[in-house]
Parts: sequence; structure tokens; C-alpha cells
Amino acid sequence: MNDLSLTILLASVLATAAPLIIAALGETLTEKVGVINLSLDGSLLLAAMVGFVAAYESGSFLLGFAAAAAIGAMVAALVGLFGIYLGQLQVAVGFALTLMCKDLAYFLGNPYARLQGPQLLSVKIPLLADIPLFGPMLFQQPLVVYLSLLLIPAIWWYLYRTGRGLELRAVGENPEAAYTRGIDPRRKQLLYTLAGGALVGIAGAAYSLGIKPGWGRPQGIEGIGWIALAIVIFGGWHPFKVALGALLFAFLQVIGISLQGIWPSVPAQVFQVAPFPLMILALLLVNLLQRESLQQGLRKRPGLALLLRRLQGAPPRALGQSFKPD
Repeated sequence: MNDLSLTILLASVLATAAPLIIAALGETLTEKVGVINLSLDGSLLLAAMVGFVAAYESGSFLLGFAAAAAIGAMVAALVGLFGIYLGQLQVAVGFALTLMCKDLAYFLGNPYARLQGPQLLSVKIPLLADIPLFGPMLFQQPLVVYLSLLLIPAIWWYLYRTGRGLELRAVGENPEAAYTRGIDPRRKQLLYTLAGGALVGIAGAAYSLGIKPGWGRPQGIEGIGWIALAIVIFGGWHPFKVALGALLFAFLQVIGISLQGIWPSVPAQVFQVAPFPLMILALLLVNLLQRESLQQGLRKRPGLALLLRRLQGAPPRALGQSFKPD
């Protein structure tokens, strides 16, 4: 593989991973505060539709992304209302919402199917884009790619280097203890559920306005929300590892497209579906490594033990539990 092919491959991986990184980081925020939002798959589709329609009608990408973020936050608000304040099972609420949002997206977006709409273009950063190999890969991308890369350290810094991030994690680990320290757990949970939902909405618009431009049925992003949820677990609820999981999935998708040209006799559907079971397999392997019997064997091998520690990650202890103040 020559330098040009490698640059194109890596640039494609970054572009493909960008919406997935944004969505997975949004869910990471939500789950770190103790809330499970299973509406991602439907919310992504509905936000993709709304973002495309808003940008198409207004001619403004900004309004398209703002509308998509608002839709994502509205869906997350329903999760917050029923799951946090009314005490309903968060998993059930999210699952019902993902089915409803998917049907709404295709029903309301039907008049806009197959229309030629606006599409995000790559933005070249002067001087930096001229760096050999890495310049075109990193500094000649759509703005949504830059946003996804900036969000990774920004969310990590917020979670682990700020007082508000400490409060967020405290609520996710032990809302009762946080309550005794004067923190309102339900208010915090709702706030970060809305923030995570808004990021999911932005990711939806990134698909319909950039990565998979346009709107139609099927849109081509069905199942991505479930992959984002799996990536949060794969990444151990840590922003950098979550982003790494998104990049891995994007790499599998891009490689699958490349392999279609190498093996034309293999049905294209095989390459399109392959990244999903491969990602699930990787998730299973990570979970298997958490077993005590395997950990004891790996401790005898320092290199593998170090890798295990890097992969390990525990969910917030209060994840999915409703808190009721006395």
C-alpha cells in the first residue's frame, strides 16, 4: 500500500468514525451519571431526518445541526422524565422510544426521501494540511470530524479534571451519598441525559449531512445506535477508549468496502454486515477478560496483564437505578 492509499484509508476511517464517536461520547456522559438511554438507534435516525430537512429548507447547516441536537435532547428528556422522575424501567423506556423514533423518522421524512440536499464539504486548514501523510488525513476533513476529535479530550478533562465532573461521577456511583453532600442527583442526571442526547442528535445530522448525505429508506445507519451502546461498554466508560472502539468499528467498515473490490464474487451484503458481528465479538472478548479465572492466568504474563488493565472498565455502580430522595 503506497502513501496515497494509506492516507485515503485513514482519512476515510476518521470521517466514518466521527458521528459514531460523538454519539458514543454522548452516551458515555449519560451512563457515567447513572442513566441508560437505549433510544440511541431511533434517536439517530430521527435526528438525521430532522437535521436534513431543517438544512434543506433553510439552506443553513447550522440550523440543521441545531434542530438535530434539539430532537436528540427531546428524546433524551423523555428518558429522563419516565426513567428518572417517574421511576420507570430505563431500559424499557429507551427501547420503546427507539422503535417509535424510527417509525416517526421514516413516516415524517417520506416527502424528503431521495432529494438532493446540502452536504458538508471538507475544510482544509492552511499549512497543516500540507504535512506529508498526516496533513490530508487530519487537516482536510469536514468540520464534524474536527468536532469529534476535540470532544474526546474535552469530555475526558471535564469528567476527570473538574469539580462538576467529579459530581457527575459521584452521582453515577452513589446518588445517595451525593445527595447527603447537597447534590441533587435527579437534576444532575436529567442535565447530562439532555447533554448526551444533544450529542446523539448532532451525530445523526452528521450522517445525513455529511457521511451518508441525504435522506431515504433505508437510511443506512440502522443499528449504529446499538453499536454506539456496545462501544461505550467496550471502552469501559472512558472517553479515550470509547473513541478507540469507534475508530475500530469504522476501520472494519472501511476495510469491508475495500474488500468488495478485491473479492467481487462475495455478496456485498457480507462486507456490509461483517463489522457488526466482529464488533460484538470484540466486546465478548473484553468481557471474557474480566473473569477472575482468566485474570489469574494472565497475571503470570506481565505483558498481557498490562493489556488487561488497559482494557478493564467497570460500569457506574448506580447505572440504571432510579433514585428517590426521602
